[in-house]
Amino acid sequence: MYHSKSTKYKALLFIAPFLACFLIFWLAPVLYGIWISLNDYKLSMGNLGFVGLENYKTIFDTGSVYHTQFMNALKNTFVFMAISVPPLVLISLGLALLIDNLPSKLKVFFRTIFFLSYAISVTAVSAIFLWLFNANGGFVNNLLMTMNITNSPVNWLTEQPYAWFVVLISTVWWTIGFNMLLFVNALDEVDGALYEAADLDGANSFKKFLYVTLPEIRNVAFFVIITTVIASFNLYGQTMLITNGGPARSTTSLIMNINHTVFSGNQLGIGSAMAIVMGVIMTVVTGLQYWANLKINSDGPKRKRKGRSKKSEDPALVNAPLPYQVDGKETMKK
Repeated sequence: MYHSKSTKYKALLFIAPFLACFLIFWLAPVLYGIWISLNDYKLSMGNLGFVGLENYKTIFDTGSVYHTQFMNALKNTFVFMAISVPPLVLISLGLALLIDNLPSKLKVFFRTIFFLSYAISVTAVSAIFLWLFNANGGFVNNLLMTMNITNSPVNWLTEQPYAWFVVLISTVWWTIGFNMLLFVNALDEVDGALYEAADLDGANSFKKFLYVTLPEIRNVAFFVIITTVIASFNLYGQTMLITNGGPARSTTSLIMNINHTVFSGNQLGIGSAMAIVMGVIMTVVTGLQYWANLKINSDGPKRKRKGRSKKSEDPALVNAPLPYQVDGKETMKK
């Protein structure tokens, strides 16, 4: 279809705000960050000269303190990602399924209730969970001691694995509403005729979920997993405000370590190099997820073809003439 020049200019006008924001707030900072990572840049003294890849070598030099801190923070970030992504996806899906089976009048109410926590700032969330899990006079410790479950206060914030448990619980409570809302919207788009057909075939609730619901919401589920992994990789506020990276830096995330390197260590160049490496790692992890999703989607039709009976692939049956009716009598259509 031919488009006039005026139409093209109008289209460019519509996308111009996005392109401007992309260039100003994403591409330019990334390029500037790469440039800083190639220089001996001090936060207090400015640029002391071009050093090439020396900052990156410092990060990966096993004898460097920056290497030890970076690898420890990377390990902590992967630990949090491993323990947070499954509950954030599965619990939100479970809540969405519960809401989807409620009467229409109650759906909006409970959807709003579960989403409210997502609207709270990380500072308020951290203050709530600091009060709940404080070792001295915290609500949880008082409750446990009142019920005689424990005789002494539990150091939730200064001992492992309790510290990770508090960070995990606060994160799930805080962000579960966003994923749940995405799943609720995806479930609303599933064709009800598919469930009716499954009922006629005698499928139980689990089989309907496995063979009808999951395939229909697969793309949304993949999007939820991707965004949850990225969000977990960017862990900062909860550990900064609840555990302050402790105990013994065991909850220090990559962003916390970069922040410490830049502002406490006065090493903007090395901190920028850490940020670039972190971005590369996130890109690789996301790329692997995309590859796995494409692999699963491409293997689906193959499994279906392999599952066909030999009878259906018999050339004599495939090429056989089809019957049709003439004056109430069945004849063969050539």
